[in-house]
Amino acid sequence: MVALWHACHLGRGAAAGFTTDALERLVFSQTYFDREGLIFAVDGDRLVGAVHGGFGPNESRSGLDYSHGLICHLMVHPEFRHTGIGAELLRRGEEYLYAKGAKRIQAGPAPEDAPFYVGLYGGTAPTGFLQSDPVAAKFFSTHGYHPGAKYLIYQRDLKSGREPINFRVTTIRRKMALSLSEPLGAPNWWWVTRLGRLDTLRFGLVPKGGGPEVAHVTIVGLDLYISCWHQRAIGLTDLSLAPGQTDPLYKQVLISMVCQRLRDELITNVEIQCNESNTALSQMVLGTGFTLVDTGVVYDKNG
Repeated sequence: MVALWHACHLGRGAAAGFTTDALERLVFSQTYFDREGLIFAVDGDRLVGAVHGGFGPNESRSGLDYSHGLICHLMVHPEFRHTGIGAELLRRGEEYLYAKGAKRIQAGPAPEDAPFYVGLYGGTAPTGFLQSDPVAAKFFSTHGYHPGAKYLIYQRDLKSGREPINFRVTTIRRKMALSLSEPLGAPNWWWVTRLGRLDTLRFGLVPKGGGPEVAHVTIVGLDLYISCWHQRAIGLTDLSLAPGQTDPLYKQVLISMVCQRLRDELITNVEIQCNESNTALSQMVLGTGFTLVDTGVVYDKNG
């Protein structure tokens, strides 16, 4: 399966250079992994295609919601494309999901819904199928899906460029410091079973003179992307204001200070993702020196 993954050239957002250990840690060892949901196409003794069906979380993030079926990945070796293998794999993946109770199906899970491949596809988290994957959009549109939610993927190159100048941000920044802790005080099951398998740390923004935290963000190690991005990268997720705080500039100050801290640690690339509908976050990220590098699309099954 590792050889198939690398042969399929899945685009800039697919990890590369990893071994079976990564699949074991991030996919096969999940407590809810069901081998019936991972369906292979073979030519003799050669693996030429695969589809993986799974399910999103329930509302409390304490277990799976079997009414929400997901096509987590679908791959066909380039030598065997346009032969009907992809369509048959998709059909069998959907069949598996319906048999388990799915009432709706999406192809390419949203970041908060992905049960598998966190750390292997999409960067910081899976964001549907990436537009940099040249075959996904046409394939799913042809087979009964339409584009749904879109996720914008921004990156900032820490090797070049000065810190963007914003006088309000600078004024707040002078009064603030970073705190470092383990992610989340009481993470839920869904967080632990996915991001808990990666290297993570939590940065908080706190007043220098003392006082409670005003914002926080979790950083995620993206070491599995080193061989394809040729940079040491970190992802930012769970960016939030503390309860009772309303000034969005705290988020911008936090991102700016975290980027400086990561640069000092010889990290050269930082990534953050946001839903396309969150225009305020997109504008803030752009104002902190990030650029748009890709877009992820979740495809909803028609009907």
